[in-house]
Amino acid sequence: MSHQRLGRGPSRPGPTPGSAPDAPPGRFVGWLGGFGCAAAGYAVFQSLVGVLPDTISADAARYGIAAVSGLGVGLAAWLSAALLRARADHAGNTDNAGDSGSAGDTGGSDSAGDAADADSGAGHRGHPGLAGLPRPRGPRTGPTAPAAPAPSEPAQLPGPLPVLLAASYATLAAELTTLDDPERGRLTGWPHALDEQTRPVRPTPTGTAYGLHAVLELSAPDGRVSVSDLTRTLWRLRLRDGGWAARSQGTRPRPEVTALALGALARAGADPERVAAEASRCAAAFTAELEPSGFGRTHVVTTVLRGLLRAAPHAPDVARLRDELVDRTITDPAREHRRCWGAVLRGPATRPSPVHTAQAVVALDRAARVLDEDANIRAAREDGVRWLLSCPQPLHEACVDLTNTQEEVRRPHPVDSWRQEVLFVRHFTAAWMVRALLTPGAWRVAVDDGREEQWRALLASAVGSVWSQQDDGIWNWDGHDLGRPLWMTYQGLSALRAHAVWMYQPGA
Repeated sequence: MSHQRLGRGPSRPGPTPGSAPDAPPGRFVGWLGGFGCAAAGYAVFQSLVGVLPDTISADAARYGIAAVSGLGVGLAAWLSAALLRARADHAGNTDNAGDSGSAGDTGGSDSAGDAADADSGAGHRGHPGLAGLPRPRGPRTGPTAPAAPAPSEPAQLPGPLPVLLAASYATLAAELTTLDDPERGRLTGWPHALDEQTRPVRPTPTGTAYGLHAVLELSAPDGRVSVSDLTRTLWRLRLRDGGWAARSQGTRPRPEVTALALGALARAGADPERVAAEASRCAAAFTAELEPSGFGRTHVVTTVLRGLLRAAPHAPDVARLRDELVDRTITDPAREHRRCWGAVLRGPATRPSPVHTAQAVVALDRAARVLDEDANIRAAREDGVRWLLSCPQPLHEACVDLTNTQEEVRRPHPVDSWRQEVLFVRHFTAAWMVRALLTPGAWRVAVDDGREEQWRALLASAVGSVWSQQDDGIWNWDGHDLGRPLWMTYQGLSALRAHAVWMYQPGA
């Protein structure tokens, strides 16, 4: 986002030095006005009497011409002197006001601007200002309200983020598909990705849920995309026995897809009783005994936990899933023995994973706003933040902690036990890093531990990485089929919007 701060126009030169001496005509008029109007008129009268020729018919004519000329010059001198005095008074008032404003800006606005420029990142890959960072919170100096820009100042052009958001919404509206299904009725939504080759394009639960999240993130500026149509489509895509599944998962509901759909429906204002009933059914089936494959994966547990926090925040299963996440931490000797998370919660030993640790931090931070934390739960969440901030690489432009990854969630096939159902999951690591670092708890940990600089550097690189992976507001998973997935665009928009909200400081 632009580093231009609200209430301030473009950079302008400092106050101009004192006015140059008057030009010769100005000095002459001022000198002439100094004699007074009557003196100037009398001088002209005497001069004309002396120089007018004696051939004029009578003395009265000579004296008349001289008198009229004298009066005219006297009046002109009076007007000129009055004009000069008025202009001098106006210039003095302007200089005084400019001097007092400059003094205030030196102690407040301009100093704050220098601090903002120093704290802000220099951008990333040709996108200046996008990796900017918020200045430390503190008492604000200067005027209590931002001054309105002067009428003569040019209007500010929109920054790169508004342009990106407009492009995202335009593409989502253009790619919206409608299909009349003989069994489910009219479906309006998106497939899994925007570059689907199969025709006709059919809305899917995953694509439509993430698309609905993206539209809500963009605040639906007009009626090109109807939130009501999208919510009706999600309900129509629900399986007969309840719940939702990805198109590669068959006809049995899966907790991660069900939680995703319920979170989008709850966010869109769907019937809370109906949403709560579906959430209760999903949570009851998500146990280590009934769903061992999903219950043993950090990605699935954190996805279900975030969905329940939106759909049924006061359900008892929220605390159960939070405790499961906290109890399955691992320690990393390479990073101060901090607790963190890997891809697997149950089963063989797993390596620490930046993206799964970030997912756990986001889920636990949201849970902390609903449930009380004991010392162990809070310590696990804060250790996850400290582990993220302990990245050993001084430069994060090509940091492995920001590298996209993928995993497979394998389950027994619901019909043929000798076969497996495989769900390929891709992780937009930089977006998750931004969302984890911008949680209120992460900022407090960074301040308390004196790690603000590490926090700022990692956040700046993560934001730059998020920005660099999109074209015209749509994110790309390069080198793969379905390279423009809806989930990636939603996560990119969510990360950039969270950063923009964090950066906003009115009157700074």
